[in-house]
Amino acid sequence: MADIADSADSADSADNSDNSDNSDNSDNSDKLTLDMMYEWLEKSPIPDGYRVEIVGGNIFMSPQRDTHWEIIAAIYDQLRTKYPRKRVKSDVRIDYPGHLNGFSSDVTLMAEGAEKGDNGLWRHADVAFVAEVISKKTAVNDYGPKKAAYAEAEVPVYLIADPYQGRCFLYTHPKNGEYATETKLAFGDDVDLGDTVVDLTLKTDEFPRD
Repeated sequence: MADIADSADSADSADNSDNSDNSDNSDNSDKLTLDMMYEWLEKSPIPDGYRVEIVGGNIFMSPQRDTHWEIIAAIYDQLRTKYPRKRVKSDVRIDYPGHLNGFSSDVTLMAEGAEKGDNGLWRHADVAFVAEVISKKTAVNDYGPKKAAYAEAEVPVYLIADPYQGRCFLYTHPKNGEYATETKLAFGDDVDLGDTVVDLTLKTDEFPRD
């Protein structure tokens, strides 16, 4: 991790990962720098099974834990009962508003008719739903700068699943860079998204805890 921080422009390293930024609102220099950082990462010896993303110009890497993956898979599988595979993404780079935010979110649902931009990346303006599963060392990102970036991008629904607390945190109604509504639910409770663009209920009774 230290070698990565020393070699990447405007980047710090950490033991865990969260996201990257290619927002339509970023200026050209930000986009170019973010692309350069990812090009460098693609040439770096990143261990198998590690997730990588860039949050605020900082590089985060983390191993994929079993608990983490089980919750991601549970959310993904439930979305797939309603939406085609091409609309449900996992660990795919999407750039968000702010300085050098290139996120690889755990689960992303794209809006119907979404298309990639000229840069070959999906656009944050077409994101309908994001779910992040908490890892200890990058929890501050999911609860802080990533949540702020999702709200700024007006992602309609943002869900955090926290296996350490055994809770889900649901954020809806983004406005002026913040989510107006926060709902806390214990693992085992249904996450009712019926009145949102997602329009389904997520079961959490099989979400494992750490």
